[in-house]
Amino acid sequence: MPSIMLAEDDMTMVTLLQTLLGMEGYQVIALTVDDDVFEAARRDRPDVLLLDVHLHQVNGLDVLEQVRKDDEINELKVVMTSGLNLELECKNRGADDFLLKPYMPDDLLKILKRNISQS
Repeated sequence: MPSIMLAEDDMTMVTLLQTLLGMEGYQVIALTVDDDVFEAARRDRPDVLLLDVHLHQVNGLDVLEQVRKDDEINELKVVMTSGLNLELECKNRGADDFLLKPYMPDDLLKILKRNISQS
């Protein structure tokens, strides 16, 4: 069962994503606002990291940069999300995909399937 790590500080969104992804057969690893996203990714090795650009205490682009520089997890599929259209910046910094919020569940599922099939 593919695993998706959620690094999102909107707890309503996390709950909705856990339900949706669980119903689609994914194992969901939901981080809390206090979790170290980079260390959690190294520890749990998800198939995809769904990473918000603007987290409570950390910038998602900084986390992405850490992931891409780390020899152990630099191949991790990272899908960035934001309410601002930062697709070009995210992809230039190493994101595999980008979703502009608010997004439709079908768009998320299509991107996840595409990224999991590439891993």
